[in-house]
Amino acid sequence: MFETLSDRLTSVFSSLRGKGRLSEEDINATAREIRLALLEADVALPVVREFISRVKERARGEEVSKALNPAQQVIKIVNEELVEILGGETRQVRFAKNPPTVIMLAGLQGAGKTTLAGKLAKWLSDDRNTPLLVAADLQRPNAVTQLQVVGERAGTPVFAPQPGNGVGDPVSVARESIEHARRNNHNVVIIDTAGRLGVDTEMMQQAADIRDAVSPDEILFVVDAMIGQDAVNTAQAFLDGVGYDAVALTKLDGDARGGAALSIRHLTGRPIMFASTGEKLEDFDLFHPDRMASRILDMGDVLTLIEQAQRTFDEAEVEKMASTMASDDDFTLDDFLQQMAMVRKLGPIGNLLGMMPGMGQMRDQIEGIDDKDLDRIQAIIQSMTPGERANPKMINGSRRLRIANGSGTQVSDVNGLVTRFFEAQKMMRKMKSGGGMPGMPGMPGTGGGNKKKAKAQAKKAKKGKQRSGNPLKARQQEAEREAERKRRQEEGGQEMPQLPPGLGGGQPNLPPGLGGPNMPDLSNFKLPKK
Repeated sequence: MFETLSDRLTSVFSSLRGKGRLSEEDINATAREIRLALLEADVALPVVREFISRVKERARGEEVSKALNPAQQVIKIVNEELVEILGGETRQVRFAKNPPTVIMLAGLQGAGKTTLAGKLAKWLSDDRNTPLLVAADLQRPNAVTQLQVVGERAGTPVFAPQPGNGVGDPVSVARESIEHARRNNHNVVIIDTAGRLGVDTEMMQQAADIRDAVSPDEILFVVDAMIGQDAVNTAQAFLDGVGYDAVALTKLDGDARGGAALSIRHLTGRPIMFASTGEKLEDFDLFHPDRMASRILDMGDVLTLIEQAQRTFDEAEVEKMASTMASDDDFTLDDFLQQMAMVRKLGPIGNLLGMMPGMGQMRDQIEGIDDKDLDRIQAIIQSMTPGERANPKMINGSRRLRIANGSGTQVSDVNGLVTRFFEAQKMMRKMKSGGGMPGMPGMPGTGGGNKKKAKAQAKKAKKGKQRSGNPLKARQQEAEREAERKRRQEEGGQEMPQLPPGLGGGQPNLPPGLGGPNMPDLSNFKLPKK
């Protein structure tokens, strides 16, 4: 959704890089470009004015003028101001002291309230809550049936005593649902209310009556992020007519420009609590202002990627893969297949890559990635025998033809996969030994790093400081050593000699007990006086 804004801001900042200092003209030109980028993204004019004013004020201050890299400081300022506009801190759900916690959803028809109710129920269930969905939208045709279907997909029971389709009293349904939840030990009640195609008095009154009947702990205004500036007007109308505590944005995966998300929080004073980013029930999470700002500025969203992996991957699977990577055995095609299956659980590959920093500049290439390519790779590997997967070197011409026919691919596809796998296998070996990647000390538990480098450092530690061949310099070195010996004696002890590598004085990443993290520090150990 924020692609246009992200592209414009990235191009603005690229022009700043490399400048040793920023002049007043540079600051004004940058502010002008940022203003245009925000207006093109459909951000409300009052929000743009205040944002630019704060950025210019801070850009002229000492934090930029005295910085070693002024361009990076300006980017930092824009990032911080974006976070502030989006809400500053992540808004958490306020749970009632005495269950059930009542969450009421309000918004226009078509905003996605019913689907969001199911997503919210699943999100709460994953956090060990026991939610109950309440069908209080009795106006829209088949709204009750839709909520029942969504509830079944989410694994959440639905309280629907009235058939809907214009029949029943939504206020009494909402009131009865609280007692039903208490009797059946549901600690959260999610009430799906009716909407209209536009704001009208009858809808507002009905929502206000439900609010008064159940006294909700949280009222969420559900808004379609794709409706542009009208989202701000609707948000203000609901705030005046019903009131709400936070906003839930839907359809953030759309192709709209996203200005509504940047405007609602600032103009209404209500934080954005949830963001819905897809059609699946799992495409839903808390709204993190700092992470969204990072995405807009093409800094990635690695934290969300990590949290997604933690929720998706089984701990036993991760430990098994870690032990495989740390073992002395070669990386096999079976290991590759297992890794690919784990990554695919996270969702489309393009979405994952989009969370990495700097990937906005490669958006065209990322959009060209087709997950069907992974299906072809999987089919090729599964068409191999167990022996061929363990030892791809045995795959000759006839075997490659058989594998291609079995997987419905071409021999060239099999050749390409095998060639790329051998390259990946080589890189895995280098990573285990500490080579291949600059500054890489070696994978934990795989021998502690580059053996040649460790041997050279051990030899250097053993030799110690050499005596100079120059007689004058040699006498000076001897005098310095004598002075050091006297200083130690005066302090009441002698310093322990340098231990060789592997016995407390060696290289990092050695196993515990051989210079690793559990080895006591002996560098300041003193021998007793004689």
